[in-house]
Amino acid sequence: MRVYKHEMEEDKMMKQRVYGVMGISSIMANWNADFSGYPKITSKGEIFGSDKAFKYPMKKMWDESGEKVLYIKSMTTVTDKKNTVNVVPKTLLQRYGQLFDSEDVTDAEKVLTNLFSAIDVKNFGATFAEKGCNIAITGAVQFGQGFNKYAGSAPQEQQILSPFRDATASQKTKDGEEAKNSSLGTKIVSDEAHYFYPFSINPKAYNEYIKLGVTQGYTQEDYQKFKETVLCAATSFATNAKAGCENEFGLFIETQEDVYLPNLDTYIQFEHSDKEKNIIRVNCGNLLQAFATRINAVEIYYNPFTTKVETDISDVKMYHIFTRKEL
Repeated sequence: MRVYKHEMEEDKMMKQRVYGVMGISSIMANWNADFSGYPKITSKGEIFGSDKAFKYPMKKMWDESGEKVLYIKSMTTVTDKKNTVNVVPKTLLQRYGQLFDSEDVTDAEKVLTNLFSAIDVKNFGATFAEKGCNIAITGAVQFGQGFNKYAGSAPQEQQILSPFRDATASQKTKDGEEAKNSSLGTKIVSDEAHYFYPFSINPKAYNEYIKLGVTQGYTQEDYQKFKETVLCAATSFATNAKAGCENEFGLFIETQEDVYLPNLDTYIQFEHSDKEKNIIRVNCGNLLQAFATRINAVEIYYNPFTTKVETDISDVKMYHIFTRKEL
Protein backbone atom coordinates (compact mmCIF):
# COMPACT_ATOMS: atom_id res chain seq x y z
CA MET A 1 0.00 0.00 0.00
CA ARG A 2 1.28 3.44 -0.91
CA VAL A 3 1.78 5.84 2.04
CA TYR A 4 1.74 9.52 1.16
CA LYS A 5 4.37 11.81 2.61
CA HIS A 6 1.88 14.03 4.42
CA GLU A 7 0.33 10.94 6.09
CA MET A 8 3.73 9.94 7.47
CA GLU A 9 4.31 13.50 8.70
CA GLU A 10 0.92 13.56 10.46
CA ASP A 11 2.00 10.53 12.50
CA LYS A 12 4.77 12.65 14.05
CA MET A 13 2.48 15.54 14.95
CA MET A 14 1.64 16.16 18.59
CA LYS A 15 -1.89 14.91 19.29
CA GLN A 16 -2.91 17.01 22.31
CA ARG A 17 -3.67 20.67 22.82
CA VAL A 18 -1.99 22.57 25.64
CA TYR A 19 -3.32 25.49 27.68
CA GLY A 20 -1.44 27.30 30.38
CA VAL A 21 -0.15 30.35 32.20
CA MET A 22 3.41 31.56 32.76
CA GLY A 23 4.27 33.82 35.69
CA ILE A 24 7.16 36.32 35.77
CA SER A 25 8.32 38.19 38.88
CA SER A 26 10.05 41.54 38.48
CA ILE A 27 11.82 42.85 41.58
CA MET A 28 13.48 46.27 41.16
CA ALA A 29 13.55 45.60 37.43
CA ASN A 30 11.68 46.64 34.30
CA TRP A 31 10.24 43.60 32.52
CA ASN A 32 8.67 45.53 29.65
CA ALA A 33 9.11 49.27 29.23
CA ASP A 34 7.27 51.62 26.89
CA PHE A 35 9.05 54.32 24.90
CA SER A 36 9.08 56.62 27.92
CA GLY A 37 11.09 54.07 29.87
CA TYR A 38 8.30 53.32 32.34
CA PRO A 39 6.63 49.90 32.65
CA LYS A 40 3.92 49.49 30.02
CA ILE A 41 0.39 50.34 31.14
CA THR A 42 -3.05 50.22 29.55
CA SER A 43 -5.33 53.24 29.22
CA LYS A 44 -6.85 52.13 32.55
CA GLY A 45 -3.47 52.23 34.27
CA GLU A 46 -2.93 48.45 34.45
CA ILE A 47 0.69 47.31 34.19
CA PHE A 48 1.23 44.64 31.54
CA GLY A 49 3.92 42.97 29.46
CA SER A 50 3.54 42.26 25.75
CA ASP A 51 3.84 38.80 24.27
CA LYS A 52 6.97 40.04 22.44
CA ALA A 53 8.62 40.74 25.80
CA PHE A 54 8.28 37.05 26.70
CA LYS A 55 9.18 35.67 23.28
CA TYR A 56 12.41 37.67 22.99
CA PRO A 57 14.33 35.98 25.86
CA MET A 58 13.13 32.63 24.53
CA LYS A 59 14.57 33.47 21.11
CA LYS A 60 17.83 34.62 22.70
CA MET A 61 18.11 31.38 24.64
CA TRP A 62 17.46 29.29 21.52
CA ASP A 63 19.91 31.36 19.49
CA GLU A 64 22.64 30.98 22.10
CA SER A 65 22.10 27.21 22.18
CA GLY A 66 22.68 26.92 18.41
CA GLU A 67 19.08 26.68 17.19
CA LYS A 68 18.06 28.50 14.01
CA VAL A 69 16.22 31.70 14.99
CA LEU A 70 15.04 33.98 12.20
CA TYR A 71 13.25 36.85 13.93
CA ILE A 72 16.00 38.22 16.14
CA LYS A 73 18.22 41.26 15.72
CA SER A 74 21.64 40.64 14.19
CA MET A 75 24.06 43.31 13.05
CA THR A 76 26.06 44.15 9.96
CA THR A 77 28.16 47.07 8.72
CA VAL A 78 27.33 49.46 5.87
CA THR A 79 29.36 52.27 4.35
CA ASP A 80 27.48 55.49 3.57
CA LYS A 81 28.17 58.12 0.87
CA LYS A 82 30.70 59.86 3.11
CA ASN A 83 32.64 56.59 3.37
CA THR A 84 31.66 56.28 7.03
CA VAL A 85 31.19 52.73 8.31
CA ASN A 86 28.02 52.28 10.36
CA VAL A 87 26.78 49.30 12.35
CA VAL A 88 23.11 48.62 11.54
CA PRO A 89 20.59 45.78 12.00
CA LYS A 90 20.34 43.29 9.17
CA THR A 91 17.25 43.25 6.97
CA LEU A 92 14.91 40.27 7.11
CA LEU A 93 16.30 39.03 3.78
CA GLN A 94 19.88 39.34 5.03
CA ARG A 95 19.03 37.42 8.18
CA TYR A 96 17.31 34.75 6.08
CA GLY A 97 20.41 34.51 3.89
CA GLN A 98 22.64 34.20 6.95
CA LEU A 99 20.64 31.22 8.25
CA PHE A 100 19.98 29.44 4.95
CA ASP A 101 23.02 30.44 2.84
CA SER A 102 20.90 32.06 0.12
CA GLU A 103 18.79 35.18 -0.34
CA ASP A 104 16.89 33.60 -3.25
CA VAL A 105 13.21 33.52 -2.23
CA THR A 106 11.65 32.78 -5.62
CA ASP A 107 10.81 29.16 -4.69
CA ALA A 108 7.96 29.46 -2.17
CA GLU A 109 8.04 25.76 -1.24
CA LYS A 110 11.74 25.94 -0.38
CA VAL A 111 11.20 29.15 1.58
CA LEU A 112 8.42 27.51 3.58
CA THR A 113 10.61 24.49 4.31
CA ASN A 114 13.39 26.78 5.50
CA LEU A 115 11.04 28.88 7.62
CA PHE A 116 9.67 25.84 9.43
CA SER A 117 13.22 24.73 10.24
CA ALA A 118 13.66 27.90 12.34
CA ILE A 119 12.55 27.16 15.90
CA ASP A 120 10.93 30.56 16.48
CA VAL A 121 8.84 30.21 13.32
CA LYS A 122 7.90 26.63 14.26
CA ASN A 123 6.50 27.94 17.55
CA PHE A 124 5.27 31.48 16.94
CA GLY A 125 4.66 31.62 13.19
CA ALA A 126 5.95 34.28 10.79
CA THR A 127 5.20 37.12 8.43
CA PHE A 128 7.69 36.89 5.58
CA ALA A 129 7.12 39.66 3.05
CA GLU A 130 9.90 39.98 0.49
CA LYS A 131 9.81 40.78 -3.22
CA GLY A 132 8.31 37.80 -5.01
CA CYS A 133 7.47 35.95 -1.79
CA ASN A 134 4.71 36.89 0.64
CA ILE A 135 4.07 34.29 3.35
CA ALA A 136 2.05 34.46 6.58
CA ILE A 137 2.16 31.55 9.05
CA THR A 138 -0.07 31.49 12.14
CA GLY A 139 1.96 29.99 14.97
CA ALA A 140 0.96 26.87 16.88
CA VAL A 141 1.92 28.69 20.09
CA GLN A 142 -0.07 31.79 20.98
CA PHE A 143 0.66 34.07 23.96
CA GLY A 144 -1.70 36.66 25.39
CA GLN A 145 -0.66 39.84 27.17
CA GLY A 146 0.81 39.35 30.63
CA PHE A 147 -0.99 41.47 33.23
CA ASN A 148 0.52 42.35 36.59
CA LYS A 149 -1.59 40.95 39.43
CA TYR A 150 0.19 42.73 42.28
CA ALA A 151 -1.80 45.87 43.12
CA GLY A 152 1.05 47.46 45.07
CA SER A 153 3.40 47.91 42.10
CA ALA A 154 4.99 51.34 41.75
CA PRO A 155 7.67 52.72 39.38
CA GLN A 156 10.98 53.86 40.84
CA GLU A 157 13.44 56.31 39.27
CA GLN A 158 17.15 55.94 39.91
CA GLN A 159 19.62 58.67 39.04
CA ILE A 160 22.74 57.33 37.33
CA LEU A 161 26.06 59.19 37.38
CA SER A 162 28.15 58.78 34.24
CA PRO A 163 31.96 58.60 34.48
CA PHE A 164 32.16 61.11 31.60
CA ARG A 165 31.17 64.73 31.23
CA ASP A 166 28.81 65.80 28.44
CA ALA A 167 30.96 66.85 25.47
CA THR A 168 28.00 68.70 23.91
CA ALA A 169 27.21 70.78 27.00
CA SER A 170 28.71 73.95 25.49
CA GLN A 171 26.20 73.73 22.65
CA LYS A 172 23.29 73.51 25.08
CA THR A 173 24.09 76.55 27.24
CA LYS A 174 23.75 80.21 26.35
CA ASP A 175 27.26 81.11 27.50
CA GLY A 176 28.85 78.13 25.71
CA GLU A 177 30.51 76.94 28.91
CA GLU A 178 31.96 73.43 29.00
CA ALA A 179 30.49 70.90 31.45
CA LYS A 180 32.52 70.56 34.65
CA ASN A 181 30.76 67.50 36.01
CA SER A 182 29.88 64.09 34.64
CA SER A 183 26.43 63.68 33.17
CA LEU A 184 23.38 62.11 34.80
CA GLY A 185 21.06 59.46 33.48
CA THR A 186 17.89 57.79 34.75
CA LYS A 187 17.03 54.14 35.24
CA ILE A 188 13.35 53.30 35.75
CA VAL A 189 12.18 50.07 37.39
CA SER A 190 9.15 48.62 39.15
CA ASP A 191 9.69 48.03 42.84
CA GLU A 192 7.80 44.76 42.41
CA ALA A 193 5.48 43.30 39.79
CA HIS A 194 4.09 39.85 39.00
CA TYR A 195 3.04 39.22 35.39
CA PHE A 196 0.85 36.29 34.33
CA TYR A 197 0.75 35.31 30.63
CA PRO A 198 -1.91 32.99 29.17
CA PHE A 199 -0.83 30.75 26.32
CA SER A 200 -2.16 27.93 24.17
CA ILE A 201 -0.71 25.40 21.75
CA ASN A 202 -2.73 24.11 18.80
CA PRO A 203 -0.72 21.50 16.83
CA LYS A 204 -3.39 21.46 14.11
CA ALA A 205 -2.35 24.97 13.05
CA TYR A 206 0.10 23.47 10.53
CA ASN A 207 -2.16 20.82 8.95
CA GLU A 208 -2.19 22.47 5.52
CA TYR A 209 1.60 22.81 5.53
CA ILE A 210 1.97 19.12 6.41
CA LYS A 211 -0.02 18.31 3.27
CA LEU A 212 2.39 20.45 1.25
CA GLY A 213 5.28 18.42 2.64
CA VAL A 214 7.16 21.45 4.02
CA THR A 215 6.98 20.46 7.72
CA GLN A 216 6.35 17.53 10.04
CA GLY A 217 3.87 19.68 11.93
CA TYR A 218 4.16 20.62 15.59
CA THR A 219 5.71 17.55 17.20
CA GLN A 220 6.15 16.32 20.77
CA GLU A 221 9.84 17.24 20.44
CA ASP A 222 8.88 20.80 19.50
CA TYR A 223 6.65 20.99 22.57
CA GLN A 224 9.37 19.71 24.90
CA LYS A 225 11.85 22.29 23.57
CA PHE A 226 9.25 25.01 24.07
CA LYS A 227 8.47 23.83 27.59
CA GLU A 228 12.11 23.61 28.67
CA THR A 229 12.77 27.13 27.41
CA VAL A 230 9.61 28.90 28.54
CA LEU A 231 10.20 27.75 32.15
CA CYS A 232 13.59 29.47 32.45
CA ALA A 233 13.97 32.07 29.65
CA ALA A 234 13.16 35.07 31.85
CA THR A 235 15.56 33.90 34.54
CA SER A 236 18.33 33.39 32.00
CA PHE A 237 17.89 36.81 30.36
CA ALA A 238 20.09 38.95 32.62
CA THR A 239 20.30 42.35 30.91
CA ASN A 240 20.60 45.51 33.00
CA ALA A 241 16.86 46.20 32.94
CA LYS A 242 15.88 42.53 33.29
CA ALA A 243 18.20 41.64 36.19
CA GLY A 244 15.64 40.95 38.91
CA CYS A 245 13.18 39.27 36.54
CA GLU A 246 12.69 35.53 36.80
CA ASN A 247 10.25 32.74 36.07
CA GLU A 248 8.13 32.13 39.16
CA PHE A 249 5.15 30.09 37.93
CA GLY A 250 4.05 27.76 35.15
CA LEU A 251 0.74 25.99 34.55
CA PHE A 252 0.45 23.36 31.79
CA ILE A 253 -2.84 21.62 30.99
CA GLU A 254 -2.63 18.97 28.30
CA THR A 255 -5.98 18.04 26.76
CA GLN A 256 -7.41 16.00 23.95
CA GLU A 257 -7.63 17.68 20.56
CA ASP A 258 -11.32 18.60 20.84
CA VAL A 259 -11.07 20.59 24.10
CA TYR A 260 -11.27 24.39 23.90
CA LEU A 261 -10.46 26.39 27.04
CA PRO A 262 -10.52 30.16 27.65
CA ASN A 263 -7.51 32.19 28.75
CA LEU A 264 -6.60 30.78 32.15
CA ASP A 265 -4.89 33.84 33.65
CA THR A 266 -8.33 35.10 34.75
CA TYR A 267 -8.52 32.12 37.12
CA ILE A 268 -5.30 33.09 38.90
CA GLN A 269 -4.93 35.39 41.90
CA PHE A 270 -1.73 36.70 43.47
CA GLU A 271 -1.37 37.60 47.14
CA HIS A 272 1.75 39.45 48.28
CA SER A 273 3.37 38.89 51.66
CA ASP A 274 6.25 40.85 53.20
CA LYS A 275 6.84 38.39 56.03
CA GLU A 276 5.96 34.99 54.54
CA LYS A 277 5.78 33.43 51.09
CA ASN A 278 3.68 34.98 48.35
CA ILE A 279 0.54 33.01 47.48
CA ILE A 280 -0.60 32.13 43.95
CA ARG A 281 -4.15 30.77 43.85
CA VAL A 282 -5.22 28.71 40.83
CA ASN A 283 -9.00 28.27 40.89
CA CYS A 284 -10.06 26.67 37.62
CA GLY A 285 -10.98 23.28 39.09
CA ASN A 286 -14.69 23.61 38.27
CA LEU A 287 -13.87 24.52 34.68
CA LEU A 288 -11.57 21.54 34.23
CA GLN A 289 -14.00 19.19 35.95
CA ALA A 290 -16.39 19.69 33.04
CA PHE A 291 -13.71 18.17 30.77
CA ALA A 292 -12.45 15.60 33.28
CA THR A 293 -12.37 12.66 30.85
CA ARG A 294 -10.55 14.72 28.22
CA ILE A 295 -7.81 16.24 30.39
CA ASN A 296 -4.59 14.26 29.94
CA ALA A 297 -2.35 15.95 32.52
CA VAL A 298 -2.09 19.06 34.71
CA GLU A 299 1.29 20.33 35.92
CA ILE A 300 2.22 23.35 38.03
CA TYR A 301 5.78 24.66 38.34
CA TYR A 302 6.78 27.20 40.99
CA ASN A 303 9.56 28.28 43.36
CA PRO A 304 8.72 26.75 46.78
CA PHE A 305 11.26 28.99 48.56
CA THR A 306 9.37 32.20 47.67
CA THR A 307 5.88 31.06 46.74
CA LYS A 308 3.02 28.95 48.01
CA VAL A 309 0.48 27.58 45.50
CA GLU A 310 -3.14 26.95 46.45
CA THR A 311 -5.40 25.26 43.90
CA ASP A 312 -8.77 23.54 43.59
CA ILE A 313 -7.53 21.38 40.68
CA SER A 314 -7.55 17.66 41.46
CA ASP A 315 -4.88 15.26 40.15
CA VAL A 316 -2.32 18.02 39.62
CA LYS A 317 1.41 17.38 39.78
CA MET A 318 3.62 20.05 41.38
CA TYR A 319 7.24 20.67 40.36
CA HIS A 320 10.11 22.93 41.42
CA ILE A 321 10.39 25.43 38.57
CA PHE A 322 14.21 25.44 38.57
CA THR A 323 15.17 21.85 39.45
CA ARG A 324 12.07 20.33 37.75
CA LYS A 325 11.83 17.84 40.64
CA GLU A 326 8.37 16.79 41.74
CA LEU A 327 7.25 18.36 45.03
